[in-house]
Order: sequence, then C-alpha cells, then structure tokens
Amino acid sequence: MGAQQRPTIKTVAARAGVGRTTVSRVINGSTLVSDEAKAAVLAAIAELNYVPNSVARGLVTRRTNSVALVIPESESRLGSEPYFAGVIRGVSTVLATTGTQLQLMLVRDSGERNRLTDSVAERRVDGVLLVSVHEHDPLPGILEDMGLPTVLAGRRSPAESLSHAVSDNLGGGQEAGRHLISRGRTTLATISGPLDMDVSRGRLRGWTTALEEAGIAPDERLVASADFTEEGGMLTMRSLLERAPDLDAVFAASDVMAAGAMLELRRQGRRVPDDVAIVGFDDSYIARYAYPSLTSVRQPVEEIGSTIARILLEEIADPGVARRHVFLPTELVVRDSS
Repeated sequence: MGAQQRPTIKTVAARAGVGRTTVSRVINGSTLVSDEAKAAVLAAIAELNYVPNSVARGLVTRRTNSVALVIPESESRLGSEPYFAGVIRGVSTVLATTGTQLQLMLVRDSGERNRLTDSVAERRVDGVLLVSVHEHDPLPGILEDMGLPTVLAGRRSPAESLSHAVSDNLGGGQEAGRHLISRGRTTLATISGPLDMDVSRGRLRGWTTALEEAGIAPDERLVASADFTEEGGMLTMRSLLERAPDLDAVFAASDVMAAGAMLELRRQGRRVPDDVAIVGFDDSYIARYAYPSLTSVRQPVEEIGSTIARILLEEIADPGVARRHVFLPTELVVRDSS
C-alpha cells in the first residue's frame, strides 16, 4: 500500500463543511470567522493531523522570502502587452536588492484562484502583488480577508482600501482629448478599455471632460470599448468607422489597441494623421516603432512596479503600517500620428 496522502487545506475544508477561505482565516488568526465555524475547522485539523507548510518550515520567522505577482489574464495578453513587462521589470529591480524571490502566477479561472488561496493559506508566500484589477474580481477581497499583505497596481475604484499605485488616468485622457482638439479635429472618437476596470473609466472620464471643456457634445456613436488587445482595437475601429465614417480623430486607451486601430484605418484606405489622427496610452515601444510613430500618453509603468514592490516589502516587515495610495503623473508624448 502506498504512503497515505498528506491532508491539504481542501481536505480540511471538506471535513469541516466550510470553504477554503474560512479554513485560511482560522489558520491565520482572522477574527472574521464565527465561533461555530472556527470550532469545526479546529476539530478537522486535529482529526486529520493537518500541519500547514509554514509550520513545517519553522515557527520562528514564518517567512518564505518570496512574494507572488498575480496577473488575472491569459498568457497571450501577458506576452503581447508591454505594460505587464514594464511592471515586472520594476518589481524585479526592487526585489533583487533584498534577496526576495518573485513567483509569477496567472489566475485565469476559479481553479487557479483556489490554488493561489491555498498557497496563501499555507504561507508559501509572504505577500501578493496584484496587477490588472477588475472591479468585481473577488481575489483582492479574499486576500485582504486572509490577512496577507497585498498591494495593487491599479485599483478597483477610487474607494480602494488596499495599498496601491495608480497613474493619473483621468489627467492622461484629458490631455489626449485636448491635444486632438488643438489639432483642429472635430469628430473625435475613443476606444476605451473594459469598463469594469477603474483605469478604463478614468481615461474615458478624462476624454469626456476635454470634449466638454471645448463645448463638444457627447456622441454615443463615437465611444466604444475593447479588451486592451490589438484585435480588439482593430475590430472596434471597424465598428466606429461604420457608425461614423466622417470621424477624424481617435484616442485609444492603450498603445496596443491604437496599433490595431491603425491597422484597420490603413486597411480601409484612411491615412494617419491626414485623414484620422490617433493617440494611444502607455508610451510603450509600440508607440516608438509604429508607422507613423504614435502619439501616446506616457505612464511610468516601471515606477508603478517598483512602487508596489517597495510598499509590499514595508507591509511584510510591519503589518501595522498605514496603507498607502500612490498617485503617479502622466505626460503626453507627441509624435507623427497626430
């Protein structure tokens, strides 16, 4: 007969009749558990002789010298979006000076989210950096409830409770709109990112504010959202041209979407910037090497990464430290596309 399989947090949860998060809270001393649930979990732990990995490693420090960088996106987006590479560089630069290991985790479904929470519950990492935050993603709240230091690149909303670093998305969108208006463009469209993300809503609000300042009435035909991919930018540009063939300017909420929009404009025989001026967001290498070169709102992506890494290290060292909300400036970089 083979050796008996070591019990896991999933085994404990099933025996106690509770969820994994409840088991995690009990293990980590959270007060957000009823006395009845706590008793059931403790009984299951005793019955199964369950020992968290963190205990097996040693009860003195409970440190792994490892943090997780969690990206709730697909491999294709991770590989095609320069934003993620910039954040990873910023994070890695800071962690390298401390000897802290970085674990990159993609969380694309509930199964991968459960595996992450299991790692957190057993303290296989000392903290989590979370990138690409969607408004209703349960993961930030789960991590907060479990008591693990967690810092976000971005935020769920302006009322975000967790520490985070965020660019001036509203100001960047506003500057993009003002720039295109100053170029004499009159039929201005925008391709926003997913509207369940604060970053997308901020850039769209900034854009709308610039138009209102110039006395330009909002036109629903000229506003569409995509998924921050090149294909999304291309398909949305096609839709905008069908709705408003006379449009002469586009603000895309990322350089990747702007690149897709430029491909579609070229396919339909529209010249950039002669017929349609275009502005992106990020000021990534895509902006510099596009043809024509892309005007873009620069956000300090690597600084976002280094900032959230430093904040996380502070929270790991001192769990009682006040949470921080860092606001980073953006800047318009004008090139040939506008």
